[in-house]
Amino acid sequence: MNEAVPVSRVTDHGTVKLMPDVDRRRAWLLTVDGAPQSYVDLDEPAHLEFEYTRRLGHVLDTVAEPGRALDVLHLGGGAFTLPRYVAATRPGSRQDVVEADRGLLELVAEHLPLPDGADVTAHGADARAWLAAAPADSADVLVADVFGGSRVPAHLTSVEYAREAARVLRADGVYVANLADGAPFGFLRGQLAGFAALFEHTALIAEPGVLRGRRFGNAVLVASGRPLDVPALARRTAADAFPARVEHGPALRDFVGGARPVRDADAVPSPDPPAGAFGIG
Repeated sequence: MNEAVPVSRVTDHGTVKLMPDVDRRRAWLLTVDGAPQSYVDLDEPAHLEFEYTRRLGHVLDTVAEPGRALDVLHLGGGAFTLPRYVAATRPGSRQDVVEADRGLLELVAEHLPLPDGADVTAHGADARAWLAAAPADSADVLVADVFGGSRVPAHLTSVEYAREAARVLRADGVYVANLADGAPFGFLRGQLAGFAALFEHTALIAEPGVLRGRRFGNAVLVASGRPLDVPALARRTAADAFPARVEHGPALRDFVGGARPVRDADAVPSPDPPAGAFGIG
């Protein structure tokens, strides 16, 4: 039984809570304004609890041979779930984490310390501004998981933002983002169109019910200038405890249809989730 007690703190971006998992001795759930944001197990940093984080983890597992150290840039920090995962599965990786909520960074550093030896540097800054100042060709992987409450901020949805991401990634680098949408998928189609304009290879990972428009949910966008290991990714996602499907090639182009890339002047946040989605309402 976990005897830890919940922690709550009001930051510039909302009310942040850390709640212990009664079934795992040193595991914690992080919420912001009631919306689940992260889950970490300090004793098992390679444990990924949420469906979407497991899918991001599958991408990270297939971007290079197992165990190879990578330079990874994370936009959005949360409780540093994925940086912990990379540090555990790819020792020696150099990681930067950009999180706009400095109060959240302080809370995580205080209550959820990183493992010894993890080469992770936290930056309290806006993701788009930090990305614009980052060196070109400096990252092997860019992981974007930025939500203002339960919505992706507008300035992280445009083709101009995607162009900055492409600039920071190396030629064979991989971009992966956690997004959320529901039918008729106007937001998601625009995101795919924008990244397809800059990256030759794209894929989308989501639960079949989401792709069929039956419910609002998370979808993971993957983009790269080099071919993705789609067969390996498809095997991992299909065999997961929360099975998902990988769309790519002609099927993904059909899904995007006539959608066009979103520009800064027209960018809007991702849609509000319906009541009950992601534990809200």
